[in-house]
Amino acid sequence: MQLEIRDLSKTYPNGVKALKGISLDIPRGMFGLLGPNGAGKSTLMRTIATLQDPDTGSIKLGDIDVLRDKDGVRRVLGYLPQDFGVYPTVSAEDMLDHFAVLKGITRRAERREVVKALLHRTNLYNVRKKKLGGYSGGMKQRFGIAQALLGDPKLIIVDEPTAGLDPAERNRFHNLLSEIGEHVVVILSTHIVEDVSDLCTNMAILSAGQLLLNTTPREALDLLRGKTWMKLIDKAELADYEARHNVIMSRLYAGRLQIHVESDAQPDNSFSAVEPTLEDVYFSTLGRSESPRAAAA
Repeated sequence: MQLEIRDLSKTYPNGVKALKGISLDIPRGMFGLLGPNGAGKSTLMRTIATLQDPDTGSIKLGDIDVLRDKDGVRRVLGYLPQDFGVYPTVSAEDMLDHFAVLKGITRRAERREVVKALLHRTNLYNVRKKKLGGYSGGMKQRFGIAQALLGDPKLIIVDEPTAGLDPAERNRFHNLLSEIGEHVVVILSTHIVEDVSDLCTNMAILSAGQLLLNTTPREALDLLRGKTWMKLIDKAELADYEARHNVIMSRLYAGRLQIHVESDAQPDNSFSAVEPTLEDVYFSTLGRSESPRAAAA
């Protein structure tokens, strides 16, 4: 089963064009949707999840017309939104049982087994009686995935799932998503490049409602391989280097700035060749879209 998105557009009443003719084919596995805040990622996710309608375009999940058969989509959809609220005084076990009823699992014995299996799968069984208000951020996200997995979904959408998690919780969440993505379509919407690099076999970059890149992480890296150069400079020199070179990224390193420059040839002998990262690709792609030439196009 694959998700097919064609010519999807959405303009809000305030005039913001959140989506501008987006077309994507999303196969089974982990698909990373990258973009800065305001790129249109959440609008796209909410539209796929049947929470809002586009102005134009179509979405199909296998044989299901997503925009026409919303009930059909919801029966096979698992959704973890960016702001997943929980009832703080209810235990994880009781809350998941309630969600299971809403998902149509009405037989008590079946529901008990399903809830038990999901709590084990998300490593929450030992804290199943604990109130959700006492859960850490990572535990709440794992509970969010548990409710998203109810009903054996064919499509799972997770929106900014690792923002604010500590490294240990983030690693646990990555492992869980990787396991899930082996069997169903999983869309990971995020602005954290490393999440896509670590997890996804396919990816897209979205900015200002436009699709800028649709490829695999490996092919994305090939775009900059042999064209990425590094140098350490003083912070006061950055503006000068940005005026003379295509600086795609800069970060503090040992009290100085490490800059990455995109160039077909070595800018000068003071630059060293480096292997590009997906972060380089991300900022290079965004930079091209924001250039005067791109803006005028």
